[in-house]
Formats: sequence, structure tokens, C-alpha cells
Amino acid sequence: MTERLLAPFTAIGRAALSLASGIGRWGVFAGDTVRSLRHVDVWGRLLLEQMSRIGADSVPIALFISTFTGVVLALQASYTFTGAIPMYFVGVLVGKTMMLELGPVLTGLALSGRVGANIAAELGTMRVTEQVDALETMAYPPLAYLVAPRVLAGIIMFPIVTVLAVGIGVVSGWLTSLQLLDMSTAEFLRGLTLFFRPFDVVFTVIKATSFGLIVTSIGCYFGFHTRGGAAGVGQSTTRAVVASSMVILVLDAFWAVVLL
Repeated sequence: MTERLLAPFTAIGRAALSLASGIGRWGVFAGDTVRSLRHVDVWGRLLLEQMSRIGADSVPIALFISTFTGVVLALQASYTFTGAIPMYFVGVLVGKTMMLELGPVLTGLALSGRVGANIAAELGTMRVTEQVDALETMAYPPLAYLVAPRVLAGIIMFPIVTVLAVGIGVVSGWLTSLQLLDMSTAEFLRGLTLFFRPFDVVFTVIKATSFGLIVTSIGCYFGFHTRGGAAGVGQSTTRAVVASSMVILVLDAFWAVVLL
């Protein structure tokens, strides 16, 4: 009877210990990755390739999402503001929401599925096929070769992709306002600039940079520690996407509390 009563608490305790252990292992992995940055000759020649794969190849999906996000924001704003608030506040809502929240968060979540899953699957496959072991056997630094260029590329390219997505989202909201809401460009720009602050852009870049670090490092961590063949690769990929998505949402709240 006592064991049954304590079972939920036991499960919670085990989950907490597993989480703490995972965070600790990820911290050690991150520290080893930082130390591997001294091998510039190894990761330097791979950086541009990873920037293209992580950044340039992710632009279409990011822009697709932001385009329809801007359209929906403009339409919902007009529905909410009709008869109560001047319509130029549509520009306020589209601009502020895209820059401070939906732009970086939706882009980060989309790229966690595309980039994080790709990295975890690629490195996981290399691990289970013993390619990583071969690098270690030849005294070739695997973290500098496999992890460092991907993490650095994520840190560099996520802000660029996010800024492009925010810009396209605002433009799509503006076009929607012109075509469907009978607003003028002057009205939309009045709202867009009414509460704009240069720090809004800085805030977007800070969030996007942290998301890039998280998505790539978590993807590398789960991929690098894959075990169990093809099934293990699938599990690592799923865990990487789930973990990075959860951490993105936690960081979203963290930056709002700290910086706003």
C-alpha cells in the first residue's frame, strides 16, 4: 500500500534526477565544444558550408511561416479593433508582435524541426556507423569537426533568418491591410512607427541568437550520444526536436522577464 502511494513521488524524483543528469551532461558537452574552438583549422573550412545548410536552406520555410503570420495578425487585429480602436493600430500589433514574439519564436520552432532534427539524425547516423569512433581513433578532434561549425553557424545564421522573417511578416501584414482592410500605407506606417523602439530589433536578435545556440547544440548533443542503431537515431532526432522546442519557449519567457 505504501509503495503504491509513494509511486507517483518516486516517478517524479526519477524524472527530476534524469533531467538534472541530462543538463549536466549537456553542460560538459558544451564545455568540451568551447575548448574545441581552438582548432580553427578544422572547423574554419567547414563553417561556410554549415552556414549555407543551416541558414540559406532554411529561408524558404521561415519566410513561408512569417508571411501567413503577418496576414493573420492583420486580419485578427482589424476584427478586434473595429469600432473601438483606430485602424492604424493594426500596424502597431503587426510590428510589435512580429518583432518581439511571433517572428523569433515561430522561426526558432520551425528551425528546431528542420535544423535540429537534421543535425541529430546526421550525427546520430555517423555515431552508430562508427564514423565518429574512426575520427577519435585517428586523433582527429570530432567536436571541432562535427559540432563546432554547426553551433557557430546556428549562432550566426539564426538572427539573419529571423530578421528576414520579421521583415516579410511586416510586409505581408502591410499588403493585407492595403488590399483587405481598406487602409492606406500612411495609416499602417503610422501605427508601425508609433511605439517602435530600436531596442525591439536588438531584442529580436538576442532571442534569435540564443535560439540558434540551443537548437544546434541540443541537436549535436543528442546526435553525438546516439546509441542503438537506426531506432536510436530516430529516438535522438525526436528528443532533439522536443527538447529544443521546450527550451526555446523557456528562453522566450526568460528574455521577456530579463530584458523587457
